Amino acid sequence: MLNPIWLKTFVTLIDTGHFTKTADKLFMTQPGVSQHIKKLEQACGHALIERHNKSFEITEAGKVVYSYAKELETQQNQMLLSLNQDDPHSGDVSLACSGSLALLLYPHLLDLQCKCPSLIPHLEAAPHHKIIAEIIDGKVDLGIVTNEPSDPRVESEQFGQEPLCLMMPKAIATKSLDGEQLKQMGLIRHPDAEHYLALYFSRCGESALESINIHQLPVKGYINQLNQILLPVAKGHGFTILPKSALDTFPYKEEIAIYQPKQEVIETLYLLTKRHRQLPARFETIKAVIREQLISDNSPT
Repeated sequence: MLNPIWLKTFVTLIDTGHFTKTADKLFMTQPGVSQHIKKLEQACGHALIERHNKSFEITEAGKVVYSYAKELETQQNQMLLSLNQDDPHSGDVSLACSGSLALLLYPHLLDLQCKCPSLIPHLEAAPHHKIIAEIIDGKVDLGIVTNEPSDPRVESEQFGQEPLCLMMPKAIATKSLDGEQLKQMGLIRHPDAEHYLALYFSRCGESALESINIHQLPVKGYINQLNQILLPVAKGHGFTILPKSALDTFPYKEEIAIYQPKQEVIETLYLLTKRHRQLPARFETIKAVIREQLISDNSPT
C-alpha cells in the first residue's frame, strides 16, 4: 500500500502548484516535500511530475496517482462521516432463526426493505446450535432460539412466545386424543419431531398423552422441508407437531385442524446478540418488526 502521507503531500503539491506553498500548508520544509515526492515515485516506479527549474508539470502516471489519491480521500471522508451517523433505516442486518419463524418473518422484513431500500436484511433458517455458534463468531447479528443459552459470550433477552400445536387433518379432527388415536393417524416426522413431541406431551396437561412412548408412534412419512411438512397432514395422511407460525404460512391451512389441549404448550423465544457488542440503531428497527409479528401471529386460534 502506498504511504498515505506521501499521497497527501503529492495531492497538495498538485493542488497548490508550488513546492513552497505545499511546504507551508503541510508545515514541512521544501526539501521534505521533495523527499516525499521522490519516495512516492520510487514506490510507483514512474515519474509523477516533470521538473522545470522552479516549476513542474504532472505526468500521465501522475494524473493516475492523483485520481487514486483523491478517491481515497473521498472514501475516508465518507467513512468518517458515517461514524457520526447511526441511521436506523440503513445498513445490513443478519438474522438466524428456526425455519418456521423464517417463513413467518421474511415477508414482513421484505415489506420493511421496500419502505427502507437501504436497510438490507439477511435471513437464515438454522438449528439452535448453529445460531449460537454464528452469534459468537460474529457471522450473524441477531439470533432467535427457544432455549436460553448459558454461554457467557452470548447476550439473551426474552422476546416472545412460540405456541406449539398438534396438527391433524381437519376431516378427522377430534376434541380428545389418546395414544391409540394417534397411532391410527400416524406421525408425519420431521427433523424436530421428537423434540416437539416430547415437549408437547409433557406440558399439555393430559395424562393420556403424557404416557405415550413417542418412539412407538408409527411413522406415515418424513420430510425435512418445512414448507412441505403439513402437506401430507392436509391430505389426511397423519398428524404432526410444529410451531403455530408454520401453519400461518401454509397455503392449505383450511384443511388443517389444531388440537386444543388442556394446557397450551408454549416455548419462550430468546433474542440473542454477541455480548458487549454495541448495537446500531438499525437493529432496533428490525427487532421492532420481529416483535410485532410475534405478538400478532403467535396467538392461539
